[in-house]
Amino acid sequence: MTALHYQSAAYSHVGLVRQINEDAYLERPEAGLWVVADGMGGHAAGDYVSSLIVDSLRNIKASDSLCDYEHVLRLTLSQVNSAVREQTHLRGVTMMGSTVVLMASRGDQGLCLWAGDSRLYRLRGGELQAVSRDHSYVQDLQDSGLLSEAEARQHPRANIVTRAVGVQDQLELSSSLFDILPGDTWLLCSDGLTRTAEDHEIREVLTHADPYQVVRSLVHLGLTRGAPDNITAIVIKATETASWT
Repeated sequence: MTALHYQSAAYSHVGLVRQINEDAYLERPEAGLWVVADGMGGHAAGDYVSSLIVDSLRNIKASDSLCDYEHVLRLTLSQVNSAVREQTHLRGVTMMGSTVVLMASRGDQGLCLWAGDSRLYRLRGGELQAVSRDHSYVQDLQDSGLLSEAEARQHPRANIVTRAVGVQDQLELSSSLFDILPGDTWLLCSDGLTRTAEDHEIREVLTHADPYQVVRSLVHLGLTRGAPDNITAIVIKATETASWT
């Protein structure tokens, strides 16, 4: 029989323009959980919201069933959303929020939950595929055929998301279930990376074997392009491990 082993690495950088890193991440390969949250720039305490997401998910006890795990993850994020809404009212500010994207695994099965434009990618057989789909103003324009991918990247409203933790009374998450195969590489990242690096460049970097070197190379790529936003990346490599019963 065979089993999957997950090796991962994470790296976050404030970038070259921002004063505060409002990104936060969680890397728990032993629990089969990886998270990237991007506090919404321009709103009060985006770093507070992203950190609250990560800290709340860090304390979850891992479930054996992916279905049970999903239920707890959704419930926790919903509770965070309510807490952020309350804080927004108490602080007397207009809005506080953060995107979130997470990947959870159980055996060879995976789950993605997300709100906003932080992304999950899969590299399999040399082909890079986005698992998540942005909840954003420019993505809606692309879906309507009014904007190309290249135009979306440079659009002046490219930073506007249509879903995020804390922005509405009820949190609406998208989800995707998928199989995980030996040799797969997975990338979770904030838009600080995807707005500075092209998909073909990301794919090339992800082909390298060492997750530790890959995340640093991805962040360095963003920094060479001026890094106007915080950049965070988590890379996960799935390998086959022989086991006997």
